[in-house]
Amino acid sequence: MQKKEIVIIGAGYGGLRAAELLSRKSGFHITLIDRNPYHYMQTEVYGYIAGRFDMSDIAIDLERFTQGLGENVTFLQREVTGIAYDPQRVMTSEGSYPFDYAIIAVGTQTNFFTFIEGLREHTHGVKSIERAFLFRQAFEKRLADKLRNRTFKRAGDLHIAIAGAGLSGVEIAAEMAYTLRRYEKILARCSKRLHISLIDAAPTILPGMHPYLIEKATKRLESLGVAIHTDAFISRIETRDIIFRDGKRMEFDFMIFTAGIKAADLTQKLGAPTNGIGQILPTEYLRLPECENIFAIGDCAQIRDRSGAIMPPTAQTAEKSAAYVADAIRKLERGEALEPFREKVDGVFIALGGEYALGMLFDRIRIEGYLAYLLKKAITRLYRLGLELKVNAGYRKRNLPRSA
Repeated sequence: MQKKEIVIIGAGYGGLRAAELLSRKSGFHITLIDRNPYHYMQTEVYGYIAGRFDMSDIAIDLERFTQGLGENVTFLQREVTGIAYDPQRVMTSEGSYPFDYAIIAVGTQTNFFTFIEGLREHTHGVKSIERAFLFRQAFEKRLADKLRNRTFKRAGDLHIAIAGAGLSGVEIAAEMAYTLRRYEKILARCSKRLHISLIDAAPTILPGMHPYLIEKATKRLESLGVAIHTDAFISRIETRDIIFRDGKRMEFDFMIFTAGIKAADLTQKLGAPTNGIGQILPTEYLRLPECENIFAIGDCAQIRDRSGAIMPPTAQTAEKSAAYVADAIRKLERGEALEPFREKVDGVFIALGGEYALGMLFDRIRIEGYLAYLLKKAITRLYRLGLELKVNAGYRKRNLPRSA
């Protein structure tokens, strides 16, 4: 019996989860395609940016991961250029691949708003490893210069501005502030001239989140010395200055932009309906309206929960939608009817520097401090352990002696 071909486009949280679940079904052959040879653990970028984590802590080798899933899974490093509907093929920079089912899981990228002059030229995004690496490299070089000279030309000579006080911006601000505190013994009084500013146009940080999380996170950031600027509308950015709509200016040395996302460019090439930031608008079964054999999961799709509310673009949403689609494909192969996607977000954890975090589960259970940190760390470690077990299995398979 010929195996059904499933092509998964994108190796983020959703893509890997779908590949893992579908690999357990012997009647499928899965091809995982991504432009990069690694899986980027973007939820851990706050620790990498601040220097607590290494590159190896946020990247997983995809070839070895898929080898660890078994012979039914193949990884291809390709740039996907489009999808043909008749006949059904995924088009790439190095050929095309037929499919019986396709899963689009291409995620999002930083949306450098064109209405803010100088944004792209003078800021760092963190939606890719390359951009996160370039920021960390430049920041560590500047800090090393300060450590050698032990002098600052002006107050606040090392000023990091973070535009966007959503989950990523808050976590990066907290972790960097905590990390800079560790330099106090070396820099002494000069450490008081290391500043972090968190900027957002919304009335509060963490817009849209529960008031408990907003209040606690605000207090934690303030205790770490982070200057919070809300209701702050950026007009343009120059080489070393932020100019706000009201005419005020803020000097900076480094600026990180986390205030906007948009879907990966591929979503605009499919002919599928999209929203204002390019996310695919799938049916309630997470299918493309144009082709029921193509599903969209994770950040690249606007996914609604059981109450009809739009789910946030998080790893949890990606994995829940991936699990639903994997089960849906199995049901379709058995001739069973599909139930609409009816999941919801179970909770959220926010890393706030060092061994401190906030958590809220099922909209009512509140966790704070070291316990929340331990729970968040356990969740991350379990996820990474699952990936590493498959990577290690793939490594062993790849390096078996020919006579074995």
